[in-house]
Amino acid sequence: MGFGSTAKKVQKLADTAEKLYGRLDEVRTQVVETRETVDDSNARLRELEAEVAAQGALVEAIAEEHDIDVESVRADVSVDAESGAEVEAEQDGAAD
Repeated sequence: MGFGSTAKKVQKLADTAEKLYGRLDEVRTQVVETRETVDDSNARLRELEAEVAAQGALVEAIAEEHDIDVESVRADVSVDAESGAEVEAEQDGAAD
């Protein structure tokens, strides 16, 4: 085997390594961007959860002020949500 053949193989290996490094760099960039997106989403989720909790407390206070049984309303909403989920599941099953 001559040096020309070896040089071609080495050049091909170097080209492949360069392409692989470029792809790896792209994946690394995507992972960093994904982590940032997840971190931002988690922060927004925590803010929304805190806001919903504050609104829930406010609604409870208003309900109690107007002599509305909060637990009864929650139970009704829970039953309605379960019924709605069952109807939706049945509709999804019929569509298949």
